[in-house]
Amino acid sequence: MSTSVHTTEAMARRLRKRRAAEHRFRAYGIVAITLAVAALATLFTSIVGNGYTAFQQTFIELEVTYDPEVLGLGEARDAAAVSAANYSGLVKKTMRDMFPDVKGRKARRALYGIVSSGASFMLRERVIADPGIIGRTQRVWVPADDDIDMLIKGHIDRNAPETERRVKDHQIAWITSLEEAGRIEKRFNTTFFTAGDSREPELAGIRGAAVGSFYTLLVTLALSFPIGVAAAVYLEEFAPTNRLTDLIEVNINNLAAVPSIIFGLLGLAVFINFFGLPRSAPLVGGLVLTLMTLPTIIIASRAALKSVPPSIREAALGMGASKMQTITHHVLPLALPGMLTGTIIGMAQALGESAPLLMIGMVAFIVDIPGGPLDPSTVLPVQIFLWADSPERAFVERTSAAIMVLLAFLITMNALAVILRRRFERRW
Repeated sequence: MSTSVHTTEAMARRLRKRRAAEHRFRAYGIVAITLAVAALATLFTSIVGNGYTAFQQTFIELEVTYDPEVLGLGEARDAAAVSAANYSGLVKKTMRDMFPDVKGRKARRALYGIVSSGASFMLRERVIADPGIIGRTQRVWVPADDDIDMLIKGHIDRNAPETERRVKDHQIAWITSLEEAGRIEKRFNTTFFTAGDSREPELAGIRGAAVGSFYTLLVTLALSFPIGVAAAVYLEEFAPTNRLTDLIEVNINNLAAVPSIIFGLLGLAVFINFFGLPRSAPLVGGLVLTLMTLPTIIIASRAALKSVPPSIREAALGMGASKMQTITHHVLPLALPGMLTGTIIGMAQALGESAPLLMIGMVAFIVDIPGGPLDPSTVLPVQIFLWADSPERAFVERTSAAIMVLLAFLITMNALAVILRRRFERRW
């Protein structure tokens, strides 16, 4: 009787310890998930808080008189003369007419600085499109300088001492006058989505980087998917089991863990230095990212092939189909959803890479929109890297906005992979 009581008490103590350990483990898990969610929420809040204002741009209304004398046209009206006219002088003349009390070289330079240097290019495009406006007066909305844009958006405190802000007191007085006259507005920043890179934040956009990313991923997909699927089919269905195939499998698994910058060094040494392909081109970037994503696609494709039941193969072979017919007509269609999921995940990984592309020169300052895979270009992650290194406050919001766009693409691609898996996945 005494032994039974002692045994029961010992079992009860052990059960209490096990339950306490289980509760502690659950508590640790809840704390870990809470910390992860809090860190993720902090990250997204920081990015969105810094970047959402980049989707708006401050514009200033100017009353421009297209005086041919100010433009330096004279009697000439041909396309070359109109294109080379003095539009910068026209903007300055317009600003002087709006604020005739501003005197002195330094004060006028500050006055000219409240509008973007891109204002002259906007006037040039208008005159080239319609030379008939020469000699007429129009009201034109032009982008404000980046510091003025930051002031209007509240990123620069107007009440701070003048020595602690980039916008001077007299510039704030001119801006206040324009605001009272209804000549300042915030509009949707189409330039951010339609322009290439620029040294001026208010003129910088992500279109060049987005097009470069598109061409780079197009080359990557065109090469990595067929090669990866073919390699997976051979290793899973045809390759004999020996030391050579074991070595290949080990190396494929090891390549999936190699730092991405190593692939950049390989691309620099082989594709650029040896084959002489152009630097900073989406073609080279696609080749490098193909090498990087191949292990991921091969591993995912082999897993998809393994998930097809052996009975499918046996039934096809029993009906007289050849090995190739069995694979192409029965196994591949059933494994394709898993292969596509792995490919999309590999493409999403490639979209977010910057280190290997830095090594092949895609860090160059590219203004023009690339027209093909051989044109110089950059990609979105590298564009974010370049903007993050810029000292202007306006580039901070554009960096965050570009991160938001990149995250939107990554979330879309991963969501597509989940949808494809759930839509076409078969459970055996």
